[in-house]
Amino acid sequence: MEVLYPHCAGLDVHKETVVACARHMVNGTVTREVRTFKTTTKDLLALSEWLSSQGCTHLAMEATGVYWKPVWHILSDGDFSLVLANAAHVKNVPGRKTDVNDATWLADLMAHGLIRGSFVPDAQTQELRGLLRTRKQFVRERSSHVQRLQKTLEDANIKLDSVISDILGLSGRAMIEALIAGESDPDALAAFAHRRIKAPVGVLREALRGRVTHHHRFLLQLHLRHIDALDDAIGVIDREVDAHVEPFHMAVLLLTTIPGVSDLSAQVIRAEIGGDMSRFPTVGHLISWAGLCPKNDESAGKRRSNRMRKGAPWLKTTLIQCAWAAARKNGSYLQAQFHRLRARRGAKKAIGALAASILTAAYHMLKDGTLYHDLGPDHFDCRAKTVQTKRLLTRLQRLGYAVQLTPLAA
Repeated sequence: MEVLYPHCAGLDVHKETVVACARHMVNGTVTREVRTFKTTTKDLLALSEWLSSQGCTHLAMEATGVYWKPVWHILSDGDFSLVLANAAHVKNVPGRKTDVNDATWLADLMAHGLIRGSFVPDAQTQELRGLLRTRKQFVRERSSHVQRLQKTLEDANIKLDSVISDILGLSGRAMIEALIAGESDPDALAAFAHRRIKAPVGVLREALRGRVTHHHRFLLQLHLRHIDALDDAIGVIDREVDAHVEPFHMAVLLLTTIPGVSDLSAQVIRAEIGGDMSRFPTVGHLISWAGLCPKNDESAGKRRSNRMRKGAPWLKTTLIQCAWAAARKNGSYLQAQFHRLRARRGAKKAIGALAASILTAAYHMLKDGTLYHDLGPDHFDCRAKTVQTKRLLTRLQRLGYAVQLTPLAA
């Protein structure tokens, strides 16, 4: 097999150590040297100096949790071409699993150009990605604490969520704070309801009649304080993102022209896929990387599964949320696509197709710098006018009508 990189190295990265194998191909002879370094900054700098002295030009390492990141950051300052490998793509033969063998195997694959590099964005994009991922985690934690607060109310037989859509809205929060303060009279609690609450006063009063103990008040106060702390943290992250989003401002403005894509969703999409679309040869590669295409699982001529592939989870969930929002956008191409596919394949598959369409549009918009152009709700009918006419004629015939078509005068 042809050797593409005669001087390369493979790195087996762990939490406390890095095993490096330098591989050289000289006059048809392969020589290897293996050394182990600690993952402290001092030892990683020594690793970089040793690889330079070995004349290595290309380095390969596996994406192992977060442990590869400090190694990548330090080695990226040197004159190396770094490749981050997906561990599932570079598995060795079973039964030969040691750190030295792993590093040697990576070096051999790198020498022959058999490692497909993972997408590693630039430093600014990584920082934005880190902020937005942390924000999403905080939002999920907040939702969990709201559910725990609701569970505590149910334990006290307070049916607040049955009469108020948002228990932490203006009215709900005032009632919960009154419960924490010791108020238990249903009439007094119902008085905190805003005039726009649709529930009748009698129903609201009965929903607030319960058995609230000191234990319930303690838990309610605990969860409310935690929710407030998470709200403050989310606000701090939003301000930090706004302060550093200027390099991505134009990309975010472009993406927000897509139906269903908000400012926050546009920031997440830009942070997850980056701004350089040349990293993905075609839009199909990007959709596959995001996990929005069916996997290929066939045996003996039978398709066993067409479920979506596992892809980028942070990007995929955001695109699915955008797809649900786009499906409710009246008079848009995406809504027409959703209804067209839902009738044949169901809502879940239709939403997956919408998410892929949104990502396709984002790819071409970021690549060409163009605004979103909506094809309109009648795009599918205009594209297949003959098919649409035949389908409508068939439906009328089934209803018992004989129809003769007469074209309108131009």
